Amino acid sequence: MRIVALFGPTGVGKTAVALSLADLLRERGEDPVAVSADALQVYADLEVLTGAASAAEQARLEHRLISFLPVQETFSAGRYAQLAHAEIDSLLAAGRRPIVLGGTGLYLRAALCELDLRPPVPVELRDRWRRALEQEGAPALHARLALLAPAAAAEVDPNDRHRIARALELLELGERPPQREEGDSQLWSEELRRPTTLIGLTMDRAELYARIDARVQEMVAAGAREEVLRAQQQGASETARKALGFAALLEDDVEAMKRDTRRYARRQLTWMRKLAGVRTIDVTGREPSAVAAEILDSGPL
Repeated sequence: MRIVALFGPTGVGKTAVALSLADLLRERGEDPVAVSADALQVYADLEVLTGAASAAEQARLEHRLISFLPVQETFSAGRYAQLAHAEIDSLLAAGRRPIVLGGTGLYLRAALCELDLRPPVPVELRDRWRRALEQEGAPALHARLALLAPAAAAEVDPNDRHRIARALELLELGERPPQREEGDSQLWSEELRRPTTLIGLTMDRAELYARIDARVQEMVAAGAREEVLRAQQQGASETARKALGFAALLEDDVEAMKRDTRRYARRQLTWMRKLAGVRTIDVTGREPSAVAAEILDSGPL
């Protein structure tokens, strides 16, 4: 049995397509289960902000690896990979169909591949570079990185605090910093852990952006800012704070959240175009049920 992996930008309707696909698979006698490949949907009490499947959606299709981690805890792709591999392998062993839902490129790769993951960074080392960022600023540390690893520095924006610090941490650990954006490597052929049908969902850019703006408004109306404020009071971890809209809603800046989400969706579309072996489906103006039927009709799963 093959894994079905659905990838696409935020707001494109992955969950709705997965629900319809699950309905069709059950008609064929299968027992599908969704496995989330989203870096932030792992957090409990941030479900509205991260767009995690609702209770009604989970009643229609069981979801794994969502809403299980307190907001105070940090998380990593390495830890996620262990959990995702265990979930996928156990589902396949039980004869159940995994539907991997990806919005985060790195986490989709972590679910489907054996990644060459970097070693964890000791807390004291991370804290030291964080203090250096605060004291010297990102451009100064970028200049230092350029002296130590020019090729790596050339791939990093001088104001990208996270990637600059990560590169310097790895250098200090004796590791080579990554020199390409995640997803540039071709990981969808012999490097896959299990046979997988990879479906990329696309949409007309103007319609996608309109959907994103409307979705952000719905999130805010549903209590996304209240989630963020509670998480802030509870001491949300550095990784939890990376959720799209977290920083913007702390400032009650809904327009900034819309802008950041549109920018992120654009990066997701760019990343998806680099995937080898992906079957792309334009969902513009289409019902999820029609998209799900095309997935089943366009080739063996």
